[in-house]
Amino acid sequence: MAKISPPPGTADIFPDEMPLWYRLENSAKTIFSRYGYGELRTPIFEYTEVFQRGLGDETEVVQKEMYTFLDRGGRSLTLRPEGTAGVMRALLNTDVMNGNEKRVFYIGPMFRGEKPAAGRRRQFHQIGVENAGKVAPELDAENIVMLMHYLEDIGITGAKLLLNTRGGFADRKPAEDALRAHFAPHIDQMCDDCKIRLDKNVWRILDCKVECCQSIIDDTPDATDNFSQESKDYFKRVCELLTAMNIDFEVDPRLVRGLDYYVHTVFEVIHPGLGAQNAIVGGGRYELFLPNTKKPMVGVGFAAGLERLMMVQEVLQVAAPESENRIIFLVSQGEAAREFNLRQADLLRRAGVTVALEVEAKSIKAQMRAANRVGASTVIICGDNELEQGLLMVKDMKSSEQHELPVDNLLNFCLNKE
Repeated sequence: MAKISPPPGTADIFPDEMPLWYRLENSAKTIFSRYGYGELRTPIFEYTEVFQRGLGDETEVVQKEMYTFLDRGGRSLTLRPEGTAGVMRALLNTDVMNGNEKRVFYIGPMFRGEKPAAGRRRQFHQIGVENAGKVAPELDAENIVMLMHYLEDIGITGAKLLLNTRGGFADRKPAEDALRAHFAPHIDQMCDDCKIRLDKNVWRILDCKVECCQSIIDDTPDATDNFSQESKDYFKRVCELLTAMNIDFEVDPRLVRGLDYYVHTVFEVIHPGLGAQNAIVGGGRYELFLPNTKKPMVGVGFAAGLERLMMVQEVLQVAAPESENRIIFLVSQGEAAREFNLRQADLLRRAGVTVALEVEAKSIKAQMRAANRVGASTVIICGDNELEQGLLMVKDMKSSEQHELPVDNLLNFCLNKE
C-alpha cells in the first residue's frame, strides 16, 4: 500500500503517542497554575511586523527561518516562529502597560524553516511562560524556580541550568563595541555567518558552534565588564535569590540567547543526554517593541520544546504514563446481544465509563483481538441465550479469571471498575 509522508521537518502524532504529550501539558497546567499563571491562546500566525519589530530585523530567525505569506488583501502574515511576540501583542490589549503584572502560559505549535535534524523540526511544539508588566530580579528568580519545578515534575534529572546577563539597553553599545574590537582583527579566520554577524548582530558570534571560531570566542573578554553597576547588581541579586532557594546553576559568560529583545537575566537548561544539540529550555528577561508602540513591553519568561523534553525523558527511561481510563469491552454473540450492547454502551458512556465494542457482526475471536488492541482491562460477553437468562460473562484480561454477572448489575459493576 502506498504511503504519503508528511512534509520534511513535520510529524504525525498518533493516539498511542498522545499520553506522552498529555503528561507534559498537564504537568505544565498544574505547576504553572500554582504560581498564578493562566493559559493564553493566540493565533498561529500574526502580521509579519509583529515578529520583525518584536524579535529584531537582524536576528537569524527573522532573516532566515520565518514562514511568511500574503493574505488575500496583500498583507504580510507569518506563522509564529516563537511565542513571546504574539503573547505580548495580545497582552498589549490589556492594562499591562500601566505596570500591572500579567502571568500567562501557552502551549502550541511553532514554525521555523530550518534544516530538520534530531530534535529540530520545522513544525515543533512549545510550552512557554510569560510574566509581563513589571521588572524585578525577584520575578526573574521565581520564573527560573518554577521552570526547575516543572522539569522535576516531569522526571527530568541531570539537567544543568546556565545563567548570564545581557545588561540593560544602555549597556549594549559599549559591550558591542568591546566585542567588535575583539573579533575584528580575527574576522578573516572566522566562518561566513560570523563575518556577517560582526556588523549586524555581534552577540550571536558568542553562540557560534563552528570549529574555526571556537578559539577566538574562548578568548573573548567578559562583556559584563562594560555594564553599569546597576546592571551588575541586578544580576547579582538574581544569583543570590536562586542560591537561597537551593537552585544549582552555572554562570556562563558566553550565553547570550539569539533574540534582540533580551536584557538582564538570560538562562538556558541543557542536558548531556542529547549530545551536541543539548538545549531543552531557554528564556530570560526582555524588553520587546511592537509595531506602532513607542514604549517597550517588559517581561520575563521561557519556552521549552516538547519534542526535546520527550527525547530527554526517553534517554532517562522515564516510565510512560499509565492510561487514566480503564476500558470495558463489550463482546456480542448474536443480533439481540449486539443491539443490547449498543444500548448499554451509550448508557455506560453517559455515566462516565470508557467503552469499546465492535458495532458490526464479528466472530468472538475477532472481537477478543479487538479488545486486546485497545488495551481493554475487562471484557463483558453477552450472548443471545445468556441474555434471555439475564446473565453476562465477565473476563478480567490480566488474570483471565471469569465470572457471571446479572444484567441488572452491569452499570454498577462498570462504575466500580472505573
